[in-house]
Amino acid sequence: MTYMRDRIATDGSWSAFGIGRMQLPIVAQAALLGGNVRVGLEDNLYLEKGVLGTNEQLVDKAVNVLNSVNLEPMSPQEAREILKLKTFKQ
Repeated sequence: MTYMRDRIATDGSWSAFGIGRMQLPIVAQAALLGGNVRVGLEDNLYLEKGVLGTNEQLVDKAVNVLNSVNLEPMSPQEAREILKLKTFKQ
């Protein structure tokens, strides 16, 4: 992952994700290297071995992983601003 990160423009934005049991280790590694991360049932159905999870549980677990290495996830609003996404009013 470091090899790939080092080939991105210095002002570039990048992210990584893991499949299955590698989902959370990739969250930690990518975040520690300065990348963005995502988790979800599209890549991993399980919260732990043999225990089906929900998207909300996977996000909570990823947040705990980030907090355990002293990183704070962006808020949805921060992500929208960084990615220059429009905010839709309901």
